[in-house]
Amino acid sequence: MFPMRVNLFRRRGIQLALALLFGVLLSPFARAQAPTEGGSGKLASVKVTGSSRFRSDQIAPATGLKPGATVTKDDLQRGADHLAQLGPFAGVHYRYGDSDAGVVVEYQVTDAPAVPIWFDNFPWFTDAELISAVKSSVPLFDGTAPEHGTLLDDIADALQLALASRNVHTSVTHSLVTAPGGSEQVQEFRVDGMNLSVGSIDLSDPLARNDRGIQARLSDIADHPYSRTAIELFEFEQIRPIYLAQGFLRVRFNPPSTHLVGSGASARVAVTIAIEPGPSFAWNGVTWSGNTVILSPELNGLVTLKPGDPADETKIEPIWESVHDDYARRGYLDATVTPRVQFDDAAKRVSYAATISEGPQYRMGKLVLTGLSIEGERRIRAAWKIDSGAIFDKDVYDEFISDGIKEAFVGLPFHYEKLGRFLQEDPKSDTVDVLLDFQ
Repeated sequence: MFPMRVNLFRRRGIQLALALLFGVLLSPFARAQAPTEGGSGKLASVKVTGSSRFRSDQIAPATGLKPGATVTKDDLQRGADHLAQLGPFAGVHYRYGDSDAGVVVEYQVTDAPAVPIWFDNFPWFTDAELISAVKSSVPLFDGTAPEHGTLLDDIADALQLALASRNVHTSVTHSLVTAPGGSEQVQEFRVDGMNLSVGSIDLSDPLARNDRGIQARLSDIADHPYSRTAIELFEFEQIRPIYLAQGFLRVRFNPPSTHLVGSGASARVAVTIAIEPGPSFAWNGVTWSGNTVILSPELNGLVTLKPGDPADETKIEPIWESVHDDYARRGYLDATVTPRVQFDDAAKRVSYAATISEGPQYRMGKLVLTGLSIEGERRIRAAWKIDSGAIFDKDVYDEFISDGIKEAFVGLPFHYEKLGRFLQEDPKSDTVDVLLDFQ
């Protein structure tokens, strides 16, 4: 048996050593006549391994190789290139050899990260209809999208065909963006030149319908071009806080439903914002752990809610901020508060278990100033209120930044446009240096 012939395609820093190891570990193909440099051979089969998301028969057609065709080594390499450029695969290796039926090639792929897909301004369709249309045209579409790659263009083409079926002839673009109201990345697809504006807006829940503040802000989206992103930002920024303030901590917003009213140039989009408020919860207190510097009774004094009050999220979040600030005033700049919510569905009450990591207590180190004249530096040092070696009070520092510097410069013909500031902690000595750069 002759040694197997191996060719490798490497991408995104996959090391040659790993590629070679892959070739060594796989058992060799039976010897026959494989394509040599400048030569060709009949392709017997294409196999793809390594993906946990797609089957071999789904991936193989994307190589562009067809069993029965005559192939060269360059054709095999182009097949690897096609897979690598698609986007769903972070790395592609391949090897080839001969069997009695002809050339057999095997590609090994590594799945790349996938992100949710986001349809921004497709009021003619539901998400389910769009996903179904794409799946019927793009074999490697599983409801998610890669971060980049030619598969995104295939998805856009499939969406354009769906639009054409509704007599909408335009192009579709895509971009990686942050989802409204969160930090998750999504692949957003948009219809270019979509001029349909929002007409009526229906809020499914009485609390939102009757809230004057929400009603006053509907003009933010009414009479503007339809955009699901804009609507969901409105939900997050304008509607959600109203529910959280009244203890509806599990409020959910379903995708907005749409239908067209009118036709031609007068067509408008009627939007229904579907709200599931869930139960309203009452506050049932907080328990503390990990705190030794500030005892629990003192921490409880920072809680503005009383048992039985609506679990107002706008008052709950400031509790953790107040605790962090109280620690920072005492020099514990690295203190963290990790609250864990505990729902009592039967009693419709909510409590929190807050774990505190206090970290070291920092003392004042050096005050480092740059960009000042001699007189300017003298004034700043004279105005600075934390002595070297004293416990570092973050409140004093913040007040100095906001007001103290301005007061120190009164009467001095000195102006600065920018102030660079940085707290440089030294965990070994538990000191913090204050660096101020006047520009």
